[in-house]
Amino acid sequence: MSRLPFITFEGSEACGKTTQVQRLAARLDRLHVPYLITREPGGTPIGETIRDLLQFAPHNSNMMPETELLLFEASRSQLVREVIKPALEHGMCVIADRFFDSTTAYQGAARKLDRETVHCFNEFAVSGCIPEMTIVLDVDATTAESRMRHEQRKADRMEQQSAEFHERVREGYRELAARDARRIVLIDGAREPNAIEEEIWQTLRSRFPALSKTSNT
Repeated sequence: MSRLPFITFEGSEACGKTTQVQRLAARLDRLHVPYLITREPGGTPIGETIRDLLQFAPHNSNMMPETELLLFEASRSQLVREVIKPALEHGMCVIADRFFDSTTAYQGAARKLDRETVHCFNEFAVSGCIPEMTIVLDVDATTAESRMRHEQRKADRMEQQSAEFHERVREGYRELAARDARRIVLIDGAREPNAIEEEIWQTLRSRFPALSKTSNT
């Protein structure tokens, strides 16, 4: 069997990516395909500490965009070396809830940091660990805001950003998908979850037959 893929899920806030990560994992469970789920920021003890600082720490309201960038890259660097690369080397499918494309969209497009600088830091952090496929769930800022209002939880620092910020994030992802259509698949995230799940699965199994090696459907 060929090596199982590294798959990342991306999108703006409340796009539904975490739901789809979980649904893909459930499919792989049924097929007895070994997998590992990671998330960003986080995924390691160091990364989870950085996650709290970025999202909920009471003193993070005045965080500079450059500081934000470096914290995301620090979490990612640890995650790649401690978790992702070892899992891939052990024959697992890795499913990541966000990866370096988030930094390009959020810190590059939305925070308006220099794109080449962001690219260089991304390259340094991932050390050649590039996903075989990236699923971007595309929803507009109005849809995302409506979904967040209905969620019964405290919004994190990024979710509290303006609608204009989130629209820049969305456009950043759409630009990435247009530039790298081989790796990045743009999917309409405004539809009901079952339809999205099916489109994702059909896309993945056509690209990576090893994922459905035990399936008869």
